[in-house]
Amino acid sequence: MYRVLIIDDEEPLREAIRILGDWKGLGVAEVLEATDGKVGLAMLAEHKVDLAMVDMKMPEMNGMELLQIIERDFPDLLTIVISGYNDFEYTRQAIRSKVVDYLLKPVNRQDLNASLRKAIDVLDAKRKKDSDFINRNITLNMSLPRLKERVYLSIIERSFKSQTNEAFLPLIGADDPGNRFTAVVVRVLNLEQIRKKRFHHDTDLLHFAVANVINEIAGDHFGAFSFASPKQERELIAILTMKGGYPEDIAYRSVHQLNKVVSTLKELFGIVVAVGIGHSTPDALQLASSYEAAKAAINGIDLLRLNGATVIAASDKASATKETQSLTSRILVIRGALESGNIHNAKSILNDYMKKWRASDWFNIGEADRALHEFVILLNDMAIELGAPQAELPLSGDHALRDVGINSDFENLEQFEQLLVDILDFFSGQIRKSLLTNQPFEVGDIKTYIDNHYFEEIKISMFADKYFLSREYLMKLFKQQFGFGIHEYVQKVRMDKAKELLDDPNLKIQDISEMLGYKDKNYFSKAFRNYYSLSPSEYRASSGSS
Repeated sequence: MYRVLIIDDEEPLREAIRILGDWKGLGVAEVLEATDGKVGLAMLAEHKVDLAMVDMKMPEMNGMELLQIIERDFPDLLTIVISGYNDFEYTRQAIRSKVVDYLLKPVNRQDLNASLRKAIDVLDAKRKKDSDFINRNITLNMSLPRLKERVYLSIIERSFKSQTNEAFLPLIGADDPGNRFTAVVVRVLNLEQIRKKRFHHDTDLLHFAVANVINEIAGDHFGAFSFASPKQERELIAILTMKGGYPEDIAYRSVHQLNKVVSTLKELFGIVVAVGIGHSTPDALQLASSYEAAKAAINGIDLLRLNGATVIAASDKASATKETQSLTSRILVIRGALESGNIHNAKSILNDYMKKWRASDWFNIGEADRALHEFVILLNDMAIELGAPQAELPLSGDHALRDVGINSDFENLEQFEQLLVDILDFFSGQIRKSLLTNQPFEVGDIKTYIDNHYFEEIKISMFADKYFLSREYLMKLFKQQFGFGIHEYVQKVRMDKAKELLDDPNLKIQDISEMLGYKDKNYFSKAFRNYYSLSPSEYRASSGSS
């Protein structure tokens, strides 16, 4: 779509052009107006105008002066001249200024739209030419990086066939015997937060920003080529290429430059990362082992000591793998709690398990990833078995967790534990909805529970969680059915039972208080007096005398 500016001091002519022009058919989105040459120049500076229609005779600045300035300051602007005077000087200036057409007043519809069509055709042709030129450059500049990325990935994945693909090795400098190569893995620890806050939910843009910083800073001492991992959204892979040098020197320089990278990422974007560096190799075809070492370095970073700070781990400093306990051993107990609607108990079970991590001297990122994926899979299977719709459940990947509204970032152990709690909350809600659908709610179930558990601490939130209903709705429903509020009914059952127990002279009032769920004898006595207008002792005395 194009923008046209009419520069003419005569309002009737501007209005006529507006009315007669086939703007929609010509692809013109906006028609602006200027009352003289000076105003016109100001509008040209303010707006991106594609075509200007210029009257040759105007106050302040005539068309000849205006065309000369346009030719100098806006060389790409197309112009159509409008004049009521068939004057040779005007025509000569119009030809010199390379105007598209020259219209005489009064302007008629046919001539106007013919001139406009001529100008639009020029604009279309120019736009297509520019687009073709841009596309050719984009294709050229993008195809080489994509090709290099595929070469590196095939080497890392051990699928590169030397005989078939040998011609591609010069692209990555593998034909130079003096080069040494190092694989680096960069993991973004706060991806969800930064993706939403700084990159408008555009993961590709975030990846581009990180890769660009790596390539720019690492390039001070050696070549760097970075790209997003196709398997892990949070990870980028960087290949560092250095000319010559000892392995120890390369390792030192790699750590030094990557420290700059992570500091810059934190400063510019607030991105927190962990970095794993593999060993260097003179053979690019051995990058797979360097990449695996970098991954091991990342996975070996101790989450117990990771507190939102950027961490760089070299492959030779990776933590040794240790066996940790699996959440599988607790999943049946958690299932029982969720089936009974007791999310608090389920969280307590999970928290007891997490205490083992806090009490241990080691719990790394790799183990955290494994525990996270295992937990999601186990809860997924459980929810499906209990009737939850599979389409509403996540899989084990970050994408799926995001789709159900769970932020899977963790920069330290506390955030990791909160992530597990959020996942448990989500599945608990899905299971509650499923059980409620398959087992219709009966308000009498609450009454039965109170009748059998009056001596326990009873909260309305217990029933709200179990039946996936609001407190207000449950209280209203219960009162409509039984004539009492839930708390009132608990009090009634306890007081009725109190009378029954007080009739037994062998029971002490303190014992009766505890049997009814009151920890304090005085509190029981006060509650009894408020309910019956006499104390337990007075009731017992009156009952015994009757």
